[in-house]
Amino acid sequence: MALDGQHAFVTGGGRGIGRAIAAALAGAGAAVTVVGRSEAPLREAVAAGEAAGCAVADVTDAAVIKRQVAAAEGARGPIAILVNNAGSVESGPFGKTDPSVFAAMWNVHLLGAVHASQAVLPGMIARGFGRIVNIASIAGLKGYAYVTAYCAAKHALVGLTRALAAETATRGVTVNAVCPGYTDTALIRDSIDRVAAKTGRDRADVLAEYQRDTPIGRLIRPQEVAAAVLYLCSPEAAAVTGTTLAVAGGEM
Repeated sequence: MALDGQHAFVTGGGRGIGRAIAAALAGAGAAVTVVGRSEAPLREAVAAGEAAGCAVADVTDAAVIKRQVAAAEGARGPIAILVNNAGSVESGPFGKTDPSVFAAMWNVHLLGAVHASQAVLPGMIARGFGRIVNIASIAGLKGYAYVTAYCAAKHALVGLTRALAAETATRGVTVNAVCPGYTDTALIRDSIDRVAAKTGRDRADVLAEYQRDTPIGRLIRPQEVAAAVLYLCSPEAAAVTGTTLAVAGGEM
């Protein structure tokens, strides 16, 4: 699965799953540009050898993403791999979820992927090669209570993946989605802490509840998600497009 000489652009690449993906791609020989809103973790990834460069950007701003794509290509060559990983989650009962929350989830999860994909896709098509991997979620394949806005946005991202894959299937570009289950990241750990604090329950009990949905009985490791992305970016995956690859310990 050598990716020598290929330039990969990874949004949300400073932490958690995104950082693991960047490290995996870099380990396979790619020149990785990590992108995020906070500069410090991005520079840590570069210093650790998990990325060749970084760019500070909010994926919801199409103009900024377009500029950063151009700058990254000027520094490290044409982008052959795009991983749309940037995201966030807000939870609460549907009846108390303000429409602004739905807009925020839509903007980061769906439009963030749209902006980055539109910035790199013309070049990929012109060169006859490209890999776009969208980091969706099991919440893009099934429903979860109290995260309706997040689920709706992730379902939309899966729909985008399938439609764009059909549109680019004869152009040398593949478009796929990886759908992790509960993954051992700061996002999940913070969520567990909030639930424990709000309910007064023991943190271990809350963690056990998260793990109960996963038949393998533990959280998914970021490196396991990264391995799935690495495969989809490889030359060996040229015939794989429009798929959703669940990395969820048997939940799906």
